This record gives sequence, structure tokens and C-alpha cells, in this order.
Amino acid sequence: MQLAIFDVDGTLVSGHSTEKRFIAWLFRRGYIGPRQILAASWFIVRRFTTFGRHVFGKNKAYLSGLSESTIADEAMRFVEAFPETAWIQPAIAELQLKKQQGYTVVLLSGSLQPIVSALGAHLGTDDAVGTSCNVIDGRYTASPPQRHPFFEEKATLQQEIIDRYQVATSEVCSYADSRYDIPMLKRVGKPVAVCPDNTLDTWAKANNHRIIEFR
Repeated sequence: MQLAIFDVDGTLVSGHSTEKRFIAWLFRRGYIGPRQILAASWFIVRRFTTFGRHVFGKNKAYLSGLSESTIADEAMRFVEAFPETAWIQPAIAELQLKKQQGYTVVLLSGSLQPIVSALGAHLGTDDAVGTSCNVIDGRYTASPPQRHPFFEEKATLQQEIIDRYQVATSEVCSYADSRYDIPMLKRVGKPVAVCPDNTLDTWAKANNHRIIEFR
């Protein structure tokens, strides 16, 4: 078996992150109101000493009080309405090629699990792993995420995926765009930098790794 793992934001999707787009979607549809705004603001104040400059990425409190099933449904509608211009076409073509070649294809992203699941269904991937939030009685809380694929944690989750599918790391292709993804890319046999930031571009070139650009 061969495995291909794709990041989402900046790798498959250009411009604003899928989660920022989804927040705007929820706001326009009336799901984000004073309660959610207050919870998200308080999260920043309360958790800044814990998470520092990464507090905004950890902040999922804008979902506070919202139904898990509603957010899942809205994520599906959001992805169905996703603009074609937002896709990074060379990376999408690569994903489809890997599917045709018989690879097991997995999305691994710091975006919300409902978004990543909806994207995986849309793209026809075999699995999709995103940020898992705390839910009590079917509703989201303002607590930090239980699982957040970012930096070293993302690399750890990638290894869990590799172990689950029982694939040798030498047979794994991993695609990502950010310097924060270098720990993940270092641990596979076939790392690919997609539209890389400056740090990842320098690392990829220094190690003769493949680079996919989007023009």
C-alpha cells in the first residue's frame, strides 16, 4: 500500500483559510452572535499566556453553544458552495492522480473536523483528519480543541495515520505549504512542498525535494 497525505490550507486551497471562510459563512447565516463573539474574545484573554501567538489558531470558542449536527450540515453546504477559483489546481490534480494510481489519500489539516470531513467527501479521499473540539450533550464548548493538527502535533498525527494504514514511511507522500509543516515532511520518504513559504522553500531546495508551484 502507498499513502498520500495532503494538508489543506495553502496546499489545496489558496487565499483565506477554509476555517476563516467558514466563520464568515456562519456569521452570514446567523449562527455566530453575541454569545459566540464573547466566548471567542474571552478565550483570547484567558488562554493567551498558555498559547501565546498561536492562541488564535487554538480559538474555537466561536462555536460555543452551537449544535454539532448543525455545524456538520453547514460545513457540507459550505464546501458545496466553494468557489472553483479557490482551489490550487496543480495540487488538486496531484491528489486525483494519486487516487488513480491506487494510493490511499488522506487529508490532514488544522481546520475544523467538519470542514475537513466535508472536503474529504467532496474530493473523494479515503480519510480526513482535522481539529477535534470539545462537545457536551451535542453542543460545542469554549474549551481548547482536543486535537489540533499543527506543527509537532501534526507530525505526530501523521505518524498515527501511517501506523493505522500500516505503510512504510518510505512509501508515504506528504504535501504541505508552511514552515510549520517541516516536522511532518521530514518524517516521510516523499515530501512535497506546495506553494511553499520562504522557510519551507529554502528547506525543500536544500534537500532536493519536489516543489509544486501555483501560477
